[in-house]
Amino acid sequence: MTKRKAKALGLISGGLDSMLALRIVRDVLGCEVRAVNFYTGFCITETQRRRGTTRADGTVKPNEALVAGAELHTEVELIDISDKGYLDVIANPKYGYGANANPCVDCRIDMFQRARQLLDEWGGDFIFTGEVLGQRPKSQRRHTMALIEKNAGLEGRLLRPLSAKLLPPTRAEEEGLIDREKLLDFSGRGRKPQIALAEELRLGSFPQPAGGCCYLTDETFARKFFDILDHREERRIEKEEILLLASGRHFRLSPRTKLIVGRTEGENFQLERHAEGRYLVAARDHAGPVALVEGEPTWEEMVLASRIVARYGKGKGEAEVLVEWKSEGGADELRVEPFLDDAAFEPFRI
Repeated sequence: MTKRKAKALGLISGGLDSMLALRIVRDVLGCEVRAVNFYTGFCITETQRRRGTTRADGTVKPNEALVAGAELHTEVELIDISDKGYLDVIANPKYGYGANANPCVDCRIDMFQRARQLLDEWGGDFIFTGEVLGQRPKSQRRHTMALIEKNAGLEGRLLRPLSAKLLPPTRAEEEGLIDREKLLDFSGRGRKPQIALAEELRLGSFPQPAGGCCYLTDETFARKFFDILDHREERRIEKEEILLLASGRHFRLSPRTKLIVGRTEGENFQLERHAEGRYLVAARDHAGPVALVEGEPTWEEMVLASRIVARYGKGKGEAEVLVEWKSEGGADELRVEPFLDDAAFEPFRI
């Protein structure tokens, strides 16, 4: 009796490990593969791509998962999961944060729950990833990987082909749908086995490891992220706020007022797009940054914000700079003396 072809749903990041996992599942194990990439709103490369942020050569950096799919001749579906449900998980993680604002365990559980739903709708047999046992300290320890699998409702249905021989057999292995002997036993943070396998499988190109792609692992971003939660009675964060966290210099002027100052032309454009419900602030007669003020600032805070904005503009050497404030309620102007140096307002920087 000919065994049926297993159907496998792959979570593809675009990194080398997920590319190898796909090749093994599709070409070595002979499974029918469906590949997906989840966009959380915190992926640095994809966020920059969606904004149209250009590199030094003027091109926009492509989505790495789509590049990997093209290299492997496999369509990769991009799925945006940056909804309220996901953001609630990020703001209130059951298993806590990593070194910064990265709730890796809770994030993986949420992703796998969504992937399980896709798998069931598709009629697939198992999910696979490029995870390697012991590669990441927060989410790829043996106990943690089992915890994630259980909480996602995927016990026996989650295959990590690069480390499968070091982990309990999946249901697909036990039922004979896939051959366990063709799976691997990679572990730890070293990359030599993966690179050797890539050469053996003749991968034409693959990304070199260069750290994470997640804003939440960035120390500066994490400070801004927690600043929002710390100044709100209810622990929640909005999708629009995530976009703003990745733009500009942030200053906490008071518990009720925050200033965001653009650093580039692209960031100025992003801030202008999100001016609704906020004050849009800029020097009237000098080139310089666009800024947003959130909250209801006092007169003293308006002066403080205006002096900071003036400091970053072309008029910073002038005795006075005229700064415009615009909102849905009208417009105002303040004539202020720019700060002479950054140290004067450094205590307000987030």
